[in-house]
Amino acid sequence: MDHREPKEAPASGSSAGAAEYGTATSHPDLLALAVELRRLNGELNRLVHAFAVGQNLHPTDVQALAAILDSETPLTPSLLRQRLGLTSGAISACVDRLERAGHVKRVRESSDRRVVHLHYLPTAQVKARKHFAPLAEATDRVRRRFSEPDLALVLTFLNALNEELAETGSGRQM
Repeated sequence: MDHREPKEAPASGSSAGAAEYGTATSHPDLLALAVELRRLNGELNRLVHAFAVGQNLHPTDVQALAAILDSETPLTPSLLRQRLGLTSGAISACVDRLERAGHVKRVRESSDRRVVHLHYLPTAQVKARKHFAPLAEATDRVRRRFSEPDLALVLTFLNALNEELAETGSGRQM
């Protein structure tokens, strides 16, 4: 791991656009990838914020919905807190908002009534699917431009990047 100090950031308006850290990020392909990932993040944030506003939610609530939807097993508020890196109080407020808005339901586990699972309601999923349909359609149009091996490589890259970022943790000091 490279622990060198970052190089001085270029002046505002510079074509480089951001500070370079070490020699790895100065590679043109890596810089171009960083720019495209930021652009994608911006577009996804725009869609998420619009959905949140339309549903009277906070953008973090939409992240919680995505975590619940994507989880392979039912999430408890505690697991959701860990996944999102929030405090217990923030998760309680988030789940309360989601439940009031009709997006999730708290369901007590039958074998241990103390355990509460969060379920994303099908009617709310329909609303989300409708809002995010342009994203799904754009993804499908772009996906059709690539071969199956190319798509497999992209998925491998994104999975590895997500795993690497998850390992670094959100509590990392700058």
